[in-house]
Amino acid sequence: MSSPLLLSVLDQSPIAEGSTGAQALRNTIDLARLCDELGYHRYWVAEHHGGPMLAGPSPEALIGPIAAATSRIRVGSGGVMLPHYSPFKVAETFSLLAGLFPDRIDLALGRAAGTDPLTTFALQRDRRQAAPDDFPQQLAELLAYLDDRMPADHPFARLAATLPGRPESPERWLLGSSQQSAIWAAELAMPYAFADFINSGGAEIARLYRERFAEHEHADAAPRTAVAVWTICAESDEEARRLAASGRMAFQMLRRGELIAVPAPEKALAFIEAEERAREQGSAGQSPAGTGTGTADPDSPAAPPRAQRRTVVGSPEVVHRELLDVAAEYGADEVIAVNIVYDHQARRRSYELLAAAFGL
Repeated sequence: MSSPLLLSVLDQSPIAEGSTGAQALRNTIDLARLCDELGYHRYWVAEHHGGPMLAGPSPEALIGPIAAATSRIRVGSGGVMLPHYSPFKVAETFSLLAGLFPDRIDLALGRAAGTDPLTTFALQRDRRQAAPDDFPQQLAELLAYLDDRMPADHPFARLAATLPGRPESPERWLLGSSQQSAIWAAELAMPYAFADFINSGGAEIARLYRERFAEHEHADAAPRTAVAVWTICAESDEEARRLAASGRMAFQMLRRGELIAVPAPEKALAFIEAEERAREQGSAGQSPAGTGTGTADPDSPAAPPRAQRRTVVGSPEVVHRELLDVAAEYGADEVIAVNIVYDHQARRRSYELLAAAFGL
């Protein structure tokens, strides 16, 4: 089974219950080596803060070790949450990485906090008041540094020439799960990566990105769309569903405000079964006008409450077919597979089977 689609990885560095963040980070390096050998196109690491489930608060710190441990695969951020940072510092850091690993570094940028409001406040340098919501200005400044096109009368104009990795530069992407990010990506002629694993209703947003891109008539660029999809592949559909139970439980607890490490599948399956029994008992006395969930799946990994389910979980044949369908829905030429699995060897095997299914 072969496909013209590019296949990539987003790694959130999950921490298994009973393990440690340090082990999760070592697992990330190990999985990156494997994905490099298997032929994946790029390997992105995420940014999350202040929780026991994900061990990746600093993609800029992980990218160098991953790039050094691999030889071919592109490595980058998925993404850098720009509101936490100085644009100049981000430009310096990713220029440095691009200089060390030419034509292999990606800088994917996001607007979300990647954490709760209290942790967001703790990340601020100046805590006298909330940080301003000035993402468009931050993004414009960052791109001006990287492209060396800061206006001559700007007080920071000379700094663009000091970036340490020149003439190398990272490939820039904009991340998003909403319409506004698509509009910005189109205006700035940036490639666009949509987080389907957060918002599965993004096909129209991806279409808006392409339409707005064409309206701006960028002379030297074409729209590029990638879609990040929750994907777990195993030898059988049953085994894949078993592995997926860990993420279902972890994210259901997250919605309740309780942060946990990734539970073992057996513990998660028992939890899900108990929850389903409780729902059935609770709904037995409801009238038809009660609060049924319809087609919504409140346990769908990383999906917002009441969002339509989007989990691509199953055997290689099932996953291959469904990912092709998602890519076609988005008009995407790249799929970025993301998952949270308790057992590292099972996660390795998931990406091995996925690579074989796509003929990498």
